[in-house]
This record gives sequence, C-alpha cells and structure tokens, in this order.
Amino acid sequence: MDRKITSENLYLLLPGKASSFARIYINKRGGSVLDALRAYYHSDTYKKLEKEETKYWHYGPVALYEDFEESERLL
Repeated sequence: MDRKITSENLYLLLPGKASSFARIYINKRGGSVLDALRAYYHSDTYKKLEKEETKYWHYGPVALYEDFEESERLL
C-alpha cells in the first residue's frame, strides 16, 4: 500500500485538520463550531493547506492556527 500524500488523496487529511483548528479557535476566540469552521474554510491558511505542493499538511493544529492569526493580522 502506497501511503504517499498526493493532491488526489490530500482531502482525507483536511477534516481532521479542520476539527483541531476549530477546537483551538473556540478556545481562543469563543463562538460556535460553525463560526470556527467558516473562518477556517474561508482563510488563506486553508487555501494553502488544500494544495499539496505547499506541504501545509505537515503542520500541526497550533501551527495552522498561528498561520491563520498571522494572515488575519496582515489583512
């Protein structure tokens, strides 16, 4: 079995990343799970995460949340 991450199977990792991000988001900012997921899926961080070539799928939830916060500061 080939366990290499490709653009064809990257989608399998994204729900787990979203769930972990949502927990951190709610802890830091409050709000609902829906609020957290909306912010996540509309963020530049998610746009980078869903592209295999960026290798953002290597990032853990804390690093993804920090990237999200940094991206928001730059807006």
